[in-house]
Order: sequence, then C-alpha cells, then structure tokens
Amino acid sequence: MVNTKDKYHPVVGQIKSLLNKNECWYETFEHQAVRTSEEAAEIRTGYTIEQGAKSLILYSNDLEEFLMLVLPADQRFDNNRVRGLLEVSHLRFATPDEVKDVTNGVLVGGVPPFGNLFDLEVIADPSLMAKDKIIFNAGDRRYSIAIKSSDYKKIVKPQIAKII
Repeated sequence: MVNTKDKYHPVVGQIKSLLNKNECWYETFEHQAVRTSEEAAEIRTGYTIEQGAKSLILYSNDLEEFLMLVLPADQRFDNNRVRGLLEVSHLRFATPDEVKDVTNGVLVGGVPPFGNLFDLEVIADPSLMAKDKIIFNAGDRRYSIAIKSSDYKKIVKPQIAKII
C-alpha cells in the first residue's frame, strides 16, 4: 500500500482518518492529476459524473466569509437561489490564492467536499445526497475517494438545500 501521507496533500490523510474513525466504507483512486469534473469522471471507473461531488468555495461580501457549495459535478449552482438562501446580495468565487489560503494549500480542482476541515459552512444539493455513493478529489488532484452519501452527511453535517 502506498503511503499517502508523504505522496499527497495532508488533507487526503485527514479525510481517510476521519472515515476510518467513523468506520465508513470508502474506496480510493490514485490517478493522473485532473482539474475539471469532466476529466475526473473519465478516469473514475465505476462512477458517473453525476456522482461526482463538485466543491466550490465562494465568498460573501455581506457575510464577510467564505463558504462551500457541494453539488453534482455535471451541474452549476443557481447564483440567485444561493443568494436568496443565504440572504445576501453578492457572491463570488474564491480566487485560486484564496482557495489555497482557506484550505491550507489545496489547489483548485482538488478541494474536497469536507468544508468542516476548513471551518467553512457547507451547503449540499439534495440531488447529490440522493445518490447512494459520491466521489470526489480528496485534497489532491491525483487522489479521489468514493463514500456513501449517508456517511458524508453524518460526518460533514452539511446544510441540505436546493442550490442548482
């Protein structure tokens, strides 16, 4: 077994430790670096792009804080719907530098849907949570983990709200 502690971003190990501690089923994939959901879906055999959990970090000027949206990889979030949900007037994507700062060095494209590891509010779309299993880049563009969505909800405790 490859020692992921030295080879990948430390967040990979944090997620695996969390899953092991909570006795969750999971499956791991080591692969070439991917940045987009489409690239990831092509190399994750046995999983569809709809099962991919896309993690987006946004900034709200009104709240003066970052937050994470988690949605199916083949979808886009509805800005108006999310602004209404949060009762804010403006949202913007975090810049790549802000993403690195907020996530302790995780690069755009590698951000896992575990906003709880970064003290971020997490809002997940119910259509993704309806899938039995979800898959995501786990803190590194070269490493993916699949887990049961029920375990994800138990560990991360996201707010479930329609955001697409």
